[in-house]
Amino acid sequence: MTAVSPDLLRRFDVPGPRYTSYPTADRFVEAFGQEDYILALEQRRTGSVAKALPLSLYVHIPFCESLCYYCACNKIITKHHDRAEVYLRYLSREIDLHTAHCGVGQVVSQLHLGGGTPTFLSDAGLRELMAMLKRSFTLAPGGEYSIEVDPRTVNADRLALLAELGFNRLSFGVQDFDAEVQKAVHRVQPAEQVFALVESARSLGFDSVNVDLIYGLPRQTPESFDRTLEQVAQLRPDRIALYAYAHLPERFKPQRRIVSAELPTASSKLSMLSRSLDAFMDAGYVYVGMDHFALPSDALAVAKRQGRLHRNFQGYSTQPDCDLIGLGVSAIGRVGATYSQNSKTLEEYYDFLDQGRLPVVRGLALTRDDLVRRAAIMALMCQGELLYESMEQAWLIDVRQYFAAEIAQLEDMAEQGLVRVGPEGIEVTAMGWFFVRGIAMVFDRYLQADRNRARFSRII
Repeated sequence: MTAVSPDLLRRFDVPGPRYTSYPTADRFVEAFGQEDYILALEQRRTGSVAKALPLSLYVHIPFCESLCYYCACNKIITKHHDRAEVYLRYLSREIDLHTAHCGVGQVVSQLHLGGGTPTFLSDAGLRELMAMLKRSFTLAPGGEYSIEVDPRTVNADRLALLAELGFNRLSFGVQDFDAEVQKAVHRVQPAEQVFALVESARSLGFDSVNVDLIYGLPRQTPESFDRTLEQVAQLRPDRIALYAYAHLPERFKPQRRIVSAELPTASSKLSMLSRSLDAFMDAGYVYVGMDHFALPSDALAVAKRQGRLHRNFQGYSTQPDCDLIGLGVSAIGRVGATYSQNSKTLEEYYDFLDQGRLPVVRGLALTRDDLVRRAAIMALMCQGELLYESMEQAWLIDVRQYFAAEIAQLEDMAEQGLVRVGPEGIEVTAMGWFFVRGIAMVFDRYLQADRNRARFSRII
């Protein structure tokens, strides 16, 4: 993949959505509230097709013991673990309100605990959370049950507990192994600690171990990041997520503690990305899409080869396209042709539940055009192709006419060797996979009409 030229990387170094949904979450409106969401839940319960499809669950645990300066997540910094006990009681209420409308025992094939730091919960808290989920939902055998792990909050015994509770996938937040970079972002965790935890996870039989990395952090250089890449190659996780750091201190208060003068230059960031692509390919990883890499034997790489890749609010997934229920403060869900998001503050979240109300504060009911464009964007981002015939049969449209402006806009990308536009459809090339967000942006009606893209991370 050395053919990914610096010129192309530079050209696509622009902000753009990650398309974990379409329309994107910045398009949600406050006019969509609890009543709209309840209607979607009840339609799911009575609809034969939706009812037959398994659910995906996302649970947001907002607490962290210490602040990572780069973080843009919804989190609460505290060392008071009793706050988590209160939070679990309210989560239980929210789960009960959901099952009152969609029924008890619905089958779940995917569960993800995110944050914050899910492993902020005590062993007893983790047991309690899983018990309440299993009381209300049926976790399908062979499902994908994952949790984000801060290596500083677990040891081999805690990993054994996670395995006992049914988790089969772990995601370790590493970001960078360099000690100076770790100090600059206030997240010090020795490489030896991560290596020991990954070894323990393998001995416990977890199906997949993911490692998150970030390039563009303060005090990083292409040379220092090379050393991290070498260590990751030795660690050999099943999956790697490589993210570009987006420095937006005006939006995310923790980032104001980062010394701007210590951030790498744009050319250094591009060099880190280019060298990362080469390093992962040389180490035998498959480029799944966007910022995700996987070993050829991993389920994500297999799903891509077989055309079974899907995408939801947790990123790429092997699970079929299904409804997602988001639980906890700020959690986002998708049920039927709707998106919804919970309140972003604990105070408001608790207040809603004290009133016996679901804490939905905004969302969106998708139009037919939204659904058509979502299908097109997800086809490109997951299967790497948009086949005209299948789109026409599914949506009863003339694709060439419906997307005439978009197809014309792709001509320049075709000249760059990123897509092939033929009589049967649009195909993303091997080179184009590295810029698939940019290709998808062409089909985003809202983005094409609104050139204010600074709120998004950069697409490479």
